[in-house]
Amino acid sequence: MQGCNLREINVTQQDTGSAAVNYDSIETPSQFSDFCEAIADEPVIGFDTEFVSEDCYRPELCLLQVAAGKHLAVIDPYTVGDTKPFWDILTDDTVEPGKRVVIAHAAREEIRFAYRFAGRPIAGLFDTQLAAGFVGIEYPASLATLVQKLVGQTLPKGETRTNWRHRPLTKDQLTYALHDVTTLAQMHTKLIADVKALDRVAWLDEETDRLQQKVIDAEESENWQRVSGSSGLKPRQLEIIRHLWRWREEIARSKDRLPRRVMRDDLMVELAKRGSPDVKKIRNIRGMERRGYNDQYEEIGDAIAAALDVPDEQLPRRNRGRSRSASPMLSQFLSTSIACISRQQKLAPAIVGNSDDVKELLSYELDPRRGTPTPSLLKGWRGDIVGTAFRKILRGELAIRVADTSEQQPLEFVECEGSPQREESEPDSGNA
Repeated sequence: MQGCNLREINVTQQDTGSAAVNYDSIETPSQFSDFCEAIADEPVIGFDTEFVSEDCYRPELCLLQVAAGKHLAVIDPYTVGDTKPFWDILTDDTVEPGKRVVIAHAAREEIRFAYRFAGRPIAGLFDTQLAAGFVGIEYPASLATLVQKLVGQTLPKGETRTNWRHRPLTKDQLTYALHDVTTLAQMHTKLIADVKALDRVAWLDEETDRLQQKVIDAEESENWQRVSGSSGLKPRQLEIIRHLWRWREEIARSKDRLPRRVMRDDLMVELAKRGSPDVKKIRNIRGMERRGYNDQYEEIGDAIAAALDVPDEQLPRRNRGRSRSASPMLSQFLSTSIACISRQQKLAPAIVGNSDDVKELLSYELDPRRGTPTPSLLKGWRGDIVGTAFRKILRGELAIRVADTSEQQPLEFVECEGSPQREESEPDSGNA
């Protein structure tokens, strides 16, 4: 590409040790436009991001690293400006399925950036961390762990907590950043072969779609229910929390600050309990007398007053849970059995489910109620391998025995001879 700054780094390689590799430093809008045009038709695009999130409303994109065919580049968002053309390439859903793969590792934040800048999920996403869990490798595995296991390389260390906002970036920072993408294509080749050998491409696609939708839902939803300390509040108090949460989000967004640095959760809960829009009463709450609130008392009072005007029938209400709770021993037993199922299926246990998923399934099975959402362990591929087994355990048709004491997971499931078969109708375990 014309006009790009061609530079060189040393990249560790499996057979030849350290080798010099050229990369493009994309620093201007014109360079960026040329680069996007150059990679637009590449069938394999590996990428990673560096960002800062601890002191701003949303993670701040500080660097983009891309490996696509013969193109290896670092992109500086600060000097390039609008990075939307790159995200438009990654989210282009008009590309025929299977014609392009976009590779990233632990891609939650990358999904968020794509949705923020392009408004769509990543098309053809292959998350190496997710794929590793479907072939029995540790999950969630770090990039360094997977690179070592799959490619036999050791990634450079020392820049994990680096200040990615600082310019100019050092050679060590750039080397660290580029190492995050130089092995993605190799890892994809090995992982996709194993996924296909186990006939789990559909499972991986399903879980990738689920991950992307979960990230997008989190971006779009109002998360006022997660305010710490609000679980025992009454409906009217919850409405105050909701209004204060909205006010806090708007202030945080406008000032690019973490919401909890605008107002702590415990102060929101105390305001909700007091339930008064009176400025004097608000100011008298310990912690609310800080100078930073001097210009906000009226807005806080207005938010509370608006919550007090909401009709009773529109007030939020917490789910009270189920009247019947499962035996803690049964819950613990089934949680342990996930590892057993995973071992038999060559799956990483953490990708299958956790104790909360087990409790959700038990509540659903032992106290079924109309309108209750189908638990995750009964949907999709999890329903096929976990839901079916758990239901057999609850019916006494499946048992666990010690198979090999020398194994890390020494247990296995066996069918019980002469187990009673019930002619009960069961909730749908498909993709509900």
